[in-house]
Formats: sequence, structure tokens, C-alpha cells
Amino acid sequence: MDPAFWQGRRLWLTGHTGFKGSWLTLWLQALGAEVHGFSHDVTPLYEEAGVADGLAGDVRGDVRSRSELRAAVVRARPDVVFHLAAQALVRTGFERPVETFTVNTSGTAKVLEALRDHGQPRAVVVVTSDKCYRNDGAGRRFTEDDALGGDDQYAASKAGQEHVAAAFRGLGLPVATVRAGNVLGGGDTAPGRLVADVMRAAEAGEPLQVRAPGAVRPWQHVLCPLEGYLAVAERLASDPATTAPSWNLGPDERDEGPVGALVEALRQRWPGGLMVRAAPPGAAAGEAPVLRLDSTRAREELGWAPRWDLPRALDETVAWHVRRREGADMRAETLRQIAAYGADGTVSG
Repeated sequence: MDPAFWQGRRLWLTGHTGFKGSWLTLWLQALGAEVHGFSHDVTPLYEEAGVADGLAGDVRGDVRSRSELRAAVVRARPDVVFHLAAQALVRTGFERPVETFTVNTSGTAKVLEALRDHGQPRAVVVVTSDKCYRNDGAGRRFTEDDALGGDDQYAASKAGQEHVAAAFRGLGLPVATVRAGNVLGGGDTAPGRLVADVMRAAEAGEPLQVRAPGAVRPWQHVLCPLEGYLAVAERLASDPATTAPSWNLGPDERDEGPVGALVEALRQRWPGGLMVRAAPPGAAAGEAPVLRLDSTRAREELGWAPRWDLPRALDETVAWHVRRREGADMRAETLRQIAAYGADGTVSG
């Protein structure tokens, strides 16, 4: 990532108020970018970290509305776009399948249509998911060229996003997709996400129910894939013709592991510990037993690799929540972690 690339650059972020969106917006502000945001809801992290401070534009809207998207694109006139707005929860996909498809798949099509018809961006990065692959449960690491699929609504909607992005790329829009593993970090409050549930239970002093302790996932701090998103955007803006259409952004092999081990690591770090108990039978329905990513392309073509390993990611996540409990300035704390990540030139692994 080249910090000079972002200084003064006009950006448009959909989903800028979410977990990843809040961290990315603060990072881009710190780099001196002119950030315009478009989101439907506001999260506690967005408010606690004062993400709105310094935004050039902060619009509430719906990615299912073509008129709202058109107006936002015309207002922002972005040079670079990050599309993060999504229904981002697997469990919600079971409960509200139509909403999941209309927001994730149709919404992405409408975002890209607005950019094609009313904007002239040099780079559009569409954030999908590592769950976009057809997972047969064999446990091998997926590469970007593996088949897309998805047996549940959320995964299928993310595969649909990939197809939509490919179709608009065929229409000449400079778009690439990024597929990250499971991310963690301070301020995630989404129900059903493991680390968010752990922190919520720990802060409340309540027992945590663990749905699938044996399920293996690729774990990394949220700043790790976000740096990859920035690197992909830079590459796409400078050389769209030779930039790969999709990118895996996963951790080192040693940071792939079972849910139960991650919960235990967090339990040991949280002051006062954490009570853990098994979830009722059937609670893990729809959860893939193994999910791994091969990120060779990003490592070889972008020079990207996670700067923080999993122990450091867990340390920083717990530290963020402890500081919030102490009443700290959470914008300052979040920016401190971003600066620490950027200053850590020693890439893990």
C-alpha cells in the first residue's frame, strides 16, 4: 500500500458505517483521503469511534434504490470505490433469504450500474466473502479459480455478487472482488459472529454458547484484509488491464484453527475470564466444518501478507474492548491501532 496514493483522493464507500466499513473509513481519513459514505444503518462502532468526524459526505440510503444510488454517485464523483454494503450474517440469511439476495446480489448490480452510468471511477473493489466458494467439506484451501457456489442463502448471495461483478467487468467497469476470511477486531457487535458474541458475553459476565467448536476457520485482524483491499484498489487504478479479477486475502496457515481454540484464547486474555458452554443440538446447522483460503496470488502479485498474526490480533481486540470499558476515547484508540498496524513493517510469517 502506497500512502501517497490516497492523499486527497475522492472515495465512495458503501457500508461505511459497518464493522469493516468503520475501520476502513478511519484508516482512509488518516491517510488524508476525501471519503464519501453511503449506508443504511449506523452501528455502535461507527458512533463510538466518531467515524463521521472528517467525512466529506455521510448519506443514509438503500442499495436496493437506484435513485438513491444515482444521487449519491453524482454527489461523490468518486475516483475509487469500495462496495461493502451487505446483509453480512449467515444466520440472517436463513431467516430473511429474499432480503439477503436483494441486498447482496441485486444491490451490487444496482451499485455497479450507478457507477457505470453516472460515475467514472478508476477502481471499484467489491467485497464478497470466503464463503462464495462451492465447499465440498474436503478441507483444501480455495484458490480464486475454484468453482463458486453456496448451499446456504448467504453463501449463494456472495457467489451471486461475484457473477454480477464479472458481468459488469465485461461492460468495461474497472472492478475486482476481494474475498477475506473470518475477521476480528474491536467494536464488532453483529449477533452470531463469534468474536462479537465472545466480547458481548465477557463484558456482561454471562456464559457464552459455542455453536461449532470444531469448525475450522481462517482468522485474522480486520486491518489485515483491509490493507489488501487498499492494495487491490491501487493496483486496479494503475493497471486495470492486467489486474486479476478476484483476490483471496486470508491468514497464514498457522492462523487457521477451530472455533473452540479461538474462544479459549480469548477467555485467557479477558480480565476475569469467560464462562463457556455448548450450544443446543442443531445450533450449528448450515455451518461448513472447514473453510480455508489460498492467498498466494495476493502475496506474489501485490506483496501483501497479514502484518499481525493471530495472537497479536487477539491481544489488540481484547485491548480495544478493555479500553472501551474504561471509558477511553474510542476514536483515538481505533486510530492508535491503525497507526500501530501501519508502523509494523515486519510482516508476520
